[in-house]
Formats: sequence, structure tokens, C-alpha cells
Amino acid sequence: MQKIFKNIDPFTTVLPFCVILLFCIAFLAAPEASSGTLAAIRGFLGDELGSYYLVIGLGFFLVSLYIAFSKYGNIRLGGKDEKPKYSGFTWGAMMFTSGLAADILFYSLCEWILYANEPYVAELGSVQDWASTIPLFHWGPIPWSFYATLAACFGFMLHVRGCHKQKYSEACRPVLGKHTDGLPGKLIDLLAVFALIAGTATTFSLATPLLGQTVAELFGIESGRWLTIAILLATCLVYTVSVMRGMKGVRFLAEICMYVFFALLAYVFFLGGEGIYIFETGFTALGNLAQNFIRLSTYTDALRLSNFPQNWTIFYWAYWMTWCVAAPFFMGNISRGRTVRQVVLGAYVFGLSSTFISFIILGNYSLGLQVHGSFDFMGLYEATGDLYAVIMSVIRTLPFPQLVMALLAVSMIAFYATSFDSITLVASAYSYKKLEAGEDASAGMKLFWAILLILLPVALIFSENSMQNLQTVSIIAAFPIAVVLVLIVLSFFKEGKKYLE
Repeated sequence: MQKIFKNIDPFTTVLPFCVILLFCIAFLAAPEASSGTLAAIRGFLGDELGSYYLVIGLGFFLVSLYIAFSKYGNIRLGGKDEKPKYSGFTWGAMMFTSGLAADILFYSLCEWILYANEPYVAELGSVQDWASTIPLFHWGPIPWSFYATLAACFGFMLHVRGCHKQKYSEACRPVLGKHTDGLPGKLIDLLAVFALIAGTATTFSLATPLLGQTVAELFGIESGRWLTIAILLATCLVYTVSVMRGMKGVRFLAEICMYVFFALLAYVFFLGGEGIYIFETGFTALGNLAQNFIRLSTYTDALRLSNFPQNWTIFYWAYWMTWCVAAPFFMGNISRGRTVRQVVLGAYVFGLSSTFISFIILGNYSLGLQVHGSFDFMGLYEATGDLYAVIMSVIRTLPFPQLVMALLAVSMIAFYATSFDSITLVASAYSYKKLEAGEDASAGMKLFWAILLILLPVALIFSENSMQNLQTVSIIAAFPIAVVLVLIVLSFFKEGKKYLE
């Protein structure tokens, strides 16, 4: 125990714990004042500095393509002839499920409704063409380029450079030099921990109420705040037990998650009665995205006629950047034996394709019912303002809705468990002053982070205007972390060039 405590870094363990406790107390004691403060900060970052997020996003997409198809793509993560540790399916399953939690199911089922009445969508064209396209943009190439690029950078750091510190600051060492061990390095690691907590809080708090309503309807109990908190704690227990088993538990859950997830998608596609419409609308949306990708990526709404990029695109890029603290680190760690090119393209093949399939099937199913006049989901949302109730209405239109709810609940729990397994493993490694590649954190440290990651989501459940607050937390956290992401990429190019020479 003395050895463990001697090796723990209090700057990235004790300090974040204290700050998170203060945030929790603030949200519980003064939810309205907390909401007002967050809204003011969000307004400033979105209106005055929104282009910053858009430039970072497009830049990472272009850099990911350059890394994959340049000489850097030939670098093998590990020994010269080393073979991959995991099979293609297992590796791909862990890549996908570590990068996305249950929020993919929440947004797949309802995101088109959020855009249907947006003035910007009316400017672009019909709801049919654009409400199905914009979700693919917000969950598409740019978000996955963050993961793909950084997974390659972290994989190079762990398996080629052989770093004994599994931290963000260590990835910046080629640029920062001796300052990595000083105050700049410590600030980078602290920012990374806060961004990680912000990302997990956003994900947990957005999608868990849907899981709560699903469980309530399945078992005939009352849905509410306390049920949501109980589900949060139960999910925490599942991923804590799994993470204690190490990579075996993560690997097993990732494979189970993929099977249940695609069973749900197949059920909706083949038995929902909208199969042809789903395919044709999805095919059109993919073409729409390809033709208008640069237009959407650079749209700033300079005259603030709709505030669409400020309300949505900037939030999404920030949301994905906060997740870049854990997910790409984990992806790089499990990619030993593969080339940089395989890591980048694998993230796109497994991650991007699975994400697109989810949005095309689940989103276009309800959109099809809307445009065919079978059900007015837009009217229901306008009348109630409750996205979770709308999603439950979507599920009730399917044959044997109770079976669909059971599949949805199991899939959401599996997504949560696999995603937060990877986050807990990465956060635990952050807490040590020194940890060799492949070395595991102690069980006590894993337990500490498993509990810490659940505190802020529970507190945010009590906050008013929850979705707005959650988006703001991500936008604030991503602002400084974007600078660190750029430093990591520059460090990779600098050290990768030396390695190739």
C-alpha cells in the first residue's frame, strides 16, 4: 500500500475529486444560479469563439487522411513483425464501443426531430432530405477523425516510444521538452481529467433518463428522477465489476454489446415495415453528406440568422473533443501490432460505418412514419417538449414493443459498461506518476474512478434545463483541451519523422 500511495499523483487524483465535489454541491444547492452561469459562458464561447471549434474539427479530418495515406501510415505500433493482439472483430468491437456510449441510441432514435423545425434546415431544403443528413454529419467523419488521429498518436506513444507515463502531457513531450515534467505538463493532465469527467457526465445524464423510462414501462413502475439515479448506480456497479476483471471483462462486454446492438437494428429494419424507405433515405443522406460536407463543415452563420452551428455543430465537436481524453487512448492501447494506417482506417471502417447504420435505421424508421402520416412525432414533441416520451412512442409503433424495449435496455447498459470500462482504465492510469505500457492500475484506483465518474451525472440530474447545461459543460471543457490535441498531433509528426529517419 505504501508503494501504491507513493506512486499516486495527487495533482490528477485528489484535486479533481475536490473540484467535482464542489460542482456537485453547487448543482444541488443552487440549480438555477448554476444554470445561469453556464448559459452565460456558453453564449460567449459559442457567439464569439465558435469558429475556433469548427476550424479544429475540419483540420483534424484532413490530418487524419494525411496520416493514413502518407509515410506515417507505415509505422507499426510495436515490434517490426509484431502481430495484432486481438482479432479483427474483437478489435473493431472495442474500437466502436469504447468511443460511443448509450447516447448513440438516444440520438439515433430522435435527432432528426431536433432539426426538423430548424430555420437552417428550411434554407437547405426539405425535412425529408436534410433531417436525415445532418445527424450523419454530426456523428460522422469529423467526430471519428478526432478518435482516429489521436488513437494513432497515443498508440505511437505507448508502443513505439515506450512511454512509462500514460498521460496526455507525455504525448506532448516531443514539443514541450523539459516543461512536460513542470507546471505546463501538470496543467495539461489536469485539463484532460476535467474534460474526461465533463464528457462522461454529458453522456450519462443525457441518455440515462431514456433507460429509466424503458425500465419503468417494462416493469410497470413509475418513472422519475430517483429511478434514473438508481439506474445510474446500477450501471456503475456493472461497469465496475467488469473493469475489475481487466481487459478480459472489457473484451467480453464489447462483443456482447455488438451482438445485442445489431440485433436491435435488424429487428427495426426487417420488422418495422419501413425497410425500403429506410434504405433509400439513408442512401440519399449519404450522397447528400458527401456533396455538402465542406459546406456544412465551414458554416458559421455569421449573421446569426439561425444560430444553428452555435446551438448544434459547435456542441458536437466540443462533445467529441472531451471524449478524446479516454477513447483514443484506449484505442491506441489495444492496437499494438497494427500499423498507423490500419488504426486510422479501422476507426473509420468499424466506428463510422456502425454509427451510420444506427442513425440510418433507427432515425429513418420514425422519420418514415412521420412523412407517411402514420404518426406525428414532430407534433408530439412540440406539444410536450419531452424527447424521451417521443422515443417511447416510436418504440410502441414496432411489433412486440416490450421485446424492443428489452433489447434497447440491454444494449444501452452494454454500451455504458464498455465505454466506461475503457474510461475507468484510462483514468486510473492517469493517477500514477509512473505506469509502464501494459501495466495495470490497482483495483482500489479503478474503484475510486468508477465511483468518481458517477458523481457529477447524479448531481446534474437535479439541475434545471439539463440538456443545455450538459452541452455547456462539454463546450467549456473542450475549449482548452483543443489546444492540447493540436500539441499531441504536432508531437507525433515530430517524433514520427525522427523514427522514420
